Order: sequence, then C-alpha cells, then structure tokens
Amino acid sequence: MLAAANVNAAERNEVQITTDQNYRYIQSNGIPNHPTGHFPSTHNPNSIRPQNYRFRVPLNPHIAPRTTPLGMNPFGVAVNGIPFDPGAAEFWNRNPRSGWQYEALDGHLDLGMDRNDAHVQPSGAYHYHGIPWGLIRKLHGWKSQPLLVGYAADGFPIYADYGHKDPENAKSGIKKISSSYRLKKGNRPDGPKGRYDGTFVQDYEYIEGSGDLDGCNGRFGVTPEYPEGIYHYYITEDYPFIPRCFRGTPDPSFMRRHRGPPPTRRPA
Repeated sequence: MLAAANVNAAERNEVQITTDQNYRYIQSNGIPNHPTGHFPSTHNPNSIRPQNYRFRVPLNPHIAPRTTPLGMNPFGVAVNGIPFDPGAAEFWNRNPRSGWQYEALDGHLDLGMDRNDAHVQPSGAYHYHGIPWGLIRKLHGWKSQPLLVGYAADGFPIYADYGHKDPENAKSGIKKISSSYRLKKGNRPDGPKGRYDGTFVQDYEYIEGSGDLDGCNGRFGVTPEYPEGIYHYYITEDYPFIPRCFRGTPDPSFMRRHRGPPPTRRPA
C-alpha cells in the first residue's frame, strides 16, 4: 500500500534545477513528490528523512574512451531530486570480497521495496532501485513518447522504459525498451553455488543484440528534449533495471565521499 511520505507535514519535496554554460545543477531535500510505502517497515527499519543533495552534471556530456563501472555510488538523480541508486550493500556470506553481490530487485532478497521500486537507507535517504512509478504518474505522457525522468552522473539523460521503435525516427512509434542482459545458463562455479537464477548481480551477462540497449543500458537516438539525437539511458523492467556503468565521465558530486560540486560552482 502506498501512503504519503512519512515525514513531518512541513517537509515537502524541494528541488531546484539550474544551469550555467558548463553544468546542470540539481539541489534537493530528498523528499519524494509522490506517495511512498510505509517506512519503517518489516524489512526496512528506516524512516524517510530530509537530505541535502547538491549534484552537478555536465550540460554537454561526451562519450568517454571507455566505460566506467558504477560501483556503490548513485547512478544519477531523478527530476524530483531522488537518487537512482541500484546497488545493494548485501553480499554472499556478508563478504564484499566474495564476488557475489545480491540483486535488490530479483525477488530473492526482501529489502522492503515499495511500489516505486524504492526504499530507505539508514541515513533516511529514499532512493530508487528501478522504475520510479510514482514519479512517472506525476509526469504523465508515459507510453506516448520517451519520458525524461532524470540525469545520469555523466550528464546524459535518463528515460523511462518506453522509447521510439526506430531510435533515429521520432515518428516511428513507441515500444517498451528491453535490456540486453540475460541470465547465465548452468550453475555458479563457486561461492553460493546453485543455478543462476537472478539472486546475484553476477548471475547476469550482457549479450549484444539480444535487446534494444548496450551494456550500459543506453543507446543513441532522438528524444523530445534532444530532437537532433543524443546518447541516453533507460530504466528497464528487467535487469539491470538502472544502468550499472557510464558511457561518459561521472561527476564527483555523485561519489559517496563527495556530496556536492565545488562551492564556486553552486547555483545561485
């Protein structure tokens, strides 16, 4: 069941998006602008609390020579100021060095997700692990055209899971976009053993051409905001849900140890 965010009534969604010649700045208090599940809950003991987010992304992003793995940092931020943060901090035998990281949305590990594919960190930070359904309902227009839902840390735009049938033709119609990741066949060679069933991130592999997207869950194409075309990411209903790597260069403001751009670059 969804309910209003369980925070003080005076604490409402606050987000400010501004730009200068080089950057787009997103500042927010981390309070969602849509109903959420009840927190704390049986499988998530944390309450939603205001944050002090100050993110910065390149206004004109560029493809980097090589991809950058996401690691345990947020992938990007939604237009309502809520982070896209897919990585679960749970590992087989509670050992990050085991090489087997639990997948938050696979259904085998109950982390108390609400109907927005979101839950709350111990810091009180509400964050998305998948498609932000509540935000999509707020924005409208879903399934009629590609819907911009946020920006990745490298500056490229993020869209919900519908895009043009022909990525280079805005008049080609809309379809649900699929990732190119599939479950591996057979059994795990070590660690937890057993069949590859989606319990762990390492249960999946990228198979080029099996879906619509590349290994970072993105593609080049036209969108309403970028009619000349741009590389852009998708949040998909299937793994990896939220991308796990960057085609561009992520800004340091998204790194856990750095929570904002240099003071001289803050928006007014």
